[in-house]
This record gives sequence, structure tokens and C-alpha cells, in this order.
Amino acid sequence: MKTQELTAVETIKQNIQLVKGEFTPSEAFDVINALIDEKINFHKIQRLQIWERNHVSKTDHLDDRITELQQEKERARDFILKAKSNGNNLKINGVLEITTAD
Repeated sequence: MKTQELTAVETIKQNIQLVKGEFTPSEAFDVINALIDEKINFHKIQRLQIWERNHVSKTDHLDDRITELQQEKERARDFILKAKSNGNNLKINGVLEITTAD
């Protein structure tokens, strides 16, 4: 019986088309805010769970990520307001790329 060795690690990758299309500025604002707010809430829940387990745990990494997301939300708002003032609709192409971690 021959034994075959695996010489390469198979990378598993999945793409999920989360958002795709043309939106009015109002619709784009709602879609983007909903997505970012959901991610912010996810990190807030993680932070609370860590705190419940140990009241002196550091959550700086979560605090930093929440701040980053809030800043991204502001950047998106500014961009959308400019598009709105110019009378433009917006195209959004939001793909989630999922791969296996090493």
C-alpha cells in the first residue's frame, strides 16, 4: 500500500456577496450604517463578556476597534453627503472573504 503525503496545504476560501447594487444616498447611508453599527455592537458585547468574566481584564484592542469603526462610519457619512450634494447615487459592492486561519 502506497502512502501519499500532502505536500501543500489546501486553502479554503469562501466569498459572500453581502451587498451589491446602486443606491440612493439615503439608502446607502442606511445600509452602511446598519452594517457598521452591527459590527460595533458585536465588539461591545465581546467587551462586556470579557468584563463579566474578569473585571480587571484589558479590552483595549476592542476599544480601539470600536473607535476605528466609528471613524469609518464618519468617513462614509461624509462621502455619502458629498455624493448627495452632487446629485449622485452610489454603487456598493460589499464582499466578505472568508478563509481558513493557519
